[in-house]
Amino acid sequence: MNKKKGDKGFESPRKSVVVSLYSRIGFVELTIFPTVTNLNRIKLNSKQCRIYRVRINDLEAAFIYNDPTLEVCHSESKQRNLNYFSNAYAAAVSAVDPDAGNGELCIKVPSELWKHVDELKVLKIHINFSLDQPKGGLHFVVPSVEGSMAERGAHVFSCGYQNSTRFWFPCVDSYSELCTWKLEFTVDAAMVAVSNGDLVETVYTHDMRKKTFHYMLTIPTAASNISLAIGPFEILVDPYMHEVTHFCLPQLLPLLKHTTSYLHEVFEFYEEILTCRYPYSCFKTVFIDEAYVEVAAYASMSIFSTNLLHSAMIIDETPLTRRCLAQSLAQQFFGCFISRMSWSDEWVLKGISGYIYGLWMKKTFGVNEYRHWIKEELDKIVAYELKTGGVLLHPIFGGGKEKDNPASHLHFSIKHPHTLSWEYYTMFQCKAHLVMRLIENRISMEFMLQVFNKLLSLASTASSQKFQSHMWSQMLVSTSGFLKSISNVSGKDIQPLIKQWVDQSGVVKFYGSFAFNRKRNVLELEIKQDYTSPGTQKYVGPLKVTVQELDGSFNHTLQIEENSLKHDIPCHSKSRRNKKKKIPLMNGEEVDMDLSAMDADSPLLWIRIDPDMSVLRKVEFEQADFMWQYQLRYERDVVAQQESILALEKFPTPASRLALTDILEQEQCFYRVRMAACFCLAKIANSMVSTWTGPPAMKSLFTRMFCCKTCPNIVKTNNFMSFQSYFLQKTMPVAMALLRDVHNLCPKEVLTFILDLIKYNDNRKNKFSDNYYRAEMIDALANSVTPAVSVNNEVRTLDNLNPDVRLILEEITRFLNMEKLLPSYRHTITVSCLRAIRVLQKNGHVPSDPTLFKSYAEYGHFVDIRVAALEAVVDYTKVDRSYEELQWLLNMIQTDPVPYVRHKILSMLTKNPPFTKSTESPLCNEALVDQLWKLMNSGTSHDWRLRCGAVDLYFTLFGLSRPSCLPLPELGLVLNLKEKKAVLNPTIIPEVVAGSQEFPGSQDEEEVDMDTVHDSQAFISHHLSMLERPSTPGRRAREHHHHHHHEHKKKKKKHKHKHKHKHKHDSRDKDKEPFAFSSPASGRSVRSPSLSD
Repeated sequence: MNKKKGDKGFESPRKSVVVSLYSRIGFVELTIFPTVTNLNRIKLNSKQCRIYRVRINDLEAAFIYNDPTLEVCHSESKQRNLNYFSNAYAAAVSAVDPDAGNGELCIKVPSELWKHVDELKVLKIHINFSLDQPKGGLHFVVPSVEGSMAERGAHVFSCGYQNSTRFWFPCVDSYSELCTWKLEFTVDAAMVAVSNGDLVETVYTHDMRKKTFHYMLTIPTAASNISLAIGPFEILVDPYMHEVTHFCLPQLLPLLKHTTSYLHEVFEFYEEILTCRYPYSCFKTVFIDEAYVEVAAYASMSIFSTNLLHSAMIIDETPLTRRCLAQSLAQQFFGCFISRMSWSDEWVLKGISGYIYGLWMKKTFGVNEYRHWIKEELDKIVAYELKTGGVLLHPIFGGGKEKDNPASHLHFSIKHPHTLSWEYYTMFQCKAHLVMRLIENRISMEFMLQVFNKLLSLASTASSQKFQSHMWSQMLVSTSGFLKSISNVSGKDIQPLIKQWVDQSGVVKFYGSFAFNRKRNVLELEIKQDYTSPGTQKYVGPLKVTVQELDGSFNHTLQIEENSLKHDIPCHSKSRRNKKKKIPLMNGEEVDMDLSAMDADSPLLWIRIDPDMSVLRKVEFEQADFMWQYQLRYERDVVAQQESILALEKFPTPASRLALTDILEQEQCFYRVRMAACFCLAKIANSMVSTWTGPPAMKSLFTRMFCCKTCPNIVKTNNFMSFQSYFLQKTMPVAMALLRDVHNLCPKEVLTFILDLIKYNDNRKNKFSDNYYRAEMIDALANSVTPAVSVNNEVRTLDNLNPDVRLILEEITRFLNMEKLLPSYRHTITVSCLRAIRVLQKNGHVPSDPTLFKSYAEYGHFVDIRVAALEAVVDYTKVDRSYEELQWLLNMIQTDPVPYVRHKILSMLTKNPPFTKSTESPLCNEALVDQLWKLMNSGTSHDWRLRCGAVDLYFTLFGLSRPSCLPLPELGLVLNLKEKKAVLNPTIIPEVVAGSQEFPGSQDEEEVDMDTVHDSQAFISHHLSMLERPSTPGRRAREHHHHHHHEHKKKKKKHKHKHKHKHKHDSRDKDKEPFAFSSPASGRSVRSPSLSD
């Protein structure tokens, strides 16, 4: 019996959930197989549910409900440092973690059933509960308009971050506890309930006013993958695949048809590469408003944001929506069907689903788009790890000391998904799929797909078995099982790769430079590493270098060892000028090059380090400007071209200008490279402003490509049939607006040019919408704004505006007014206008004032508009140091109806904080500290993501230790006897003395429950009492605490095994005495009435 199941003492192969949404009352029935004798306590997860009664095999059972995460630290506590909070929070979450056999709801098995349990016979648990105004887990959207609920389009759906099913019904909320499901939902007759599995039947009540939907899910599934959506949905059966059904809100059916018309191709692609059928008997997509995340995948159904729907006229949203559909489908295979053993195996699922999604992207959008995406993801993870100090994919938790703590550089615990910062989790997913790609590089794609196929076929064999729990474990993936599978299939040892990227955090930082030795005809390459900065690690292993010479492109593999810096690479061609021969490229193409720019002595055209991105790394390589220019023009890999564009910003020369202009004109060049070239060209032009000749950069090119032949200042009527030129057409003006003249102003002719584009824009004959194009024109206007020059301190009013600014402001106002009458798709134009107004405010052209933004940020506007407006308010708060606006934002975080918006405000405040821990600010005061502390301590217990966001903000503003704006506590001095001096202790708390009284009777409680190794109370109180000791600030105290904790665990376990039988009856007798649980972490005690019988 593996330990984890032993901890819990039972397995639950079947569950049925019945919810009536009319009365918000439901009941859950679990079928349980005891796996140990003397099982006298059953722990389940449940949050916000009011439990009425629990029956086991039709006998009343006593139960205790205790949720330590409601209030992490005692409200009386004056403790305000984040270190303390993070430890307490991690302890609270562990105390109810189902993977450790814990839970909020503890049910006592009635004594009449003890004999029954000892024979390991089945138990049926029946729980009645109700859900009153849930704050999280289920989100209700009720538009405030006239009509019945169905006419108003009111709907509800389940949502949450990681395992959040406990928010709407009692269950074992773990990804590793599988069972089959029977789900019943009673709703208003005008509504549709969509849930997991097959719809068996819908039954109307006698009065025909309500109906009940019965769903059956016969494939074993974890409770965390169960979901629900109810609303007056319009239903579309997929014309290509009848087992797929799509649901959307009223009147959106035409959009739904167009958006989902592509889905069957994604199915075909995944089934083909995985050589495995889609695992469930049906698939449902539901598009809802006010989504928690854009895509949420659950067993056999996915919930999407309704904002992903689009018509055939929209260009920009199409690829994004298709990517969302493909992502959700990849997670159906790995994530829903195949679940994980434990949290430390999460990376395997996220990695595989992200990797096969990448393969889909490569097939759908082409290799260029795929490589661009990999490069983008790589840059993101590298930047994040260097900023925060690393992302660990496979955290292994030792029992003890500080040095075992794998993420001591972070301000949150990574032991549990619910304590993770949202940004960390997104980066974690990004790193996981990049590491899968590294494994593919090592063992080949063919073997990789065989491994996936093996995992899927084992799981599908297991899923069809009747309940034999040891069989079902094949449906759970673990790191060790995955690695074993790889070595069995490929016969290769990938242990070093795993050790480097999965078992430790950090990325690699290379610096490269070279010299050509003409005598020996050798390229001397020097590669240094920085492995001392936070977030870096030392790389030892193979590194590929590609050298393009006159004779062709050559690959060399260098062995990077402990201390070798210099590598000699032999060159092939003696530099030959005279013979005019074509030069062969990487892809076999042969081209003529103008070689006059290159160094006469050397045959090298350009050099690339790690071109295939087979190391998670950042490379800074030095080569001459002409080499970057050749690389931009002739290298056929988009990543290389983007690298050279980035490098050329440092070389503002006519040659760079020419290379960039040539790229812009090349139709067969990848569109994203051409877009990047626009912005680089603008930067170069600004550096060369005194020597620049001819019209402003890109103007003549734009005129040639998109304007009338006869009248060059009038743009042609829009025709977006060629998407490449469409993207170029909307990017060029945005880049041109960044041009500046000698006085650092935007040249008059550029501004006139952009205003003309807006004036003559004509979309009548175009089959595509131009809303994104018009939005970019407003962005261009905003880019042309430069800081205002104030003459003798006059105050800017709208009457004495600079004439150019007046033109810009008039355009913006006109666009905003037009939007009210004819809104554009996703209100892209309003969003751009709001950003432009903030730019005008920041540059001192119009008075700085947040009222406009606050009105646009109100609930009821489209979410993109709200986010743009809130971003402006956040920025205003920072620039004007406005306490009033900060309070307004914090109030919105607590009261806004949309979870996504609340999360977004927190993350925007974290990214653009009003002040930071290192700066003094009038905004930083005691009231603010208390307010934020309250928010993360008890105000966000219904939404894990929100709580972690509040922790991030607290860290950004105040750091890990006690906030500097708080007065020193009464016990300001601590005598450090070892070093014979007094130390001012910033982290100490006033009520250290009270520490001992704070947890009454934690010892007794430890004895009460001999069945759980960690009783939640004892566990937390132990943690906190250790933290509350007035110790010297610093490392020694921490080590002591961890060490002690470690021993404590050992003792307890031994104790348990030795006296198992002796205690069996004792503990049962003890249980009969009435008692109440009171938890230090929640400060509440719940006494169930039947306990005192």
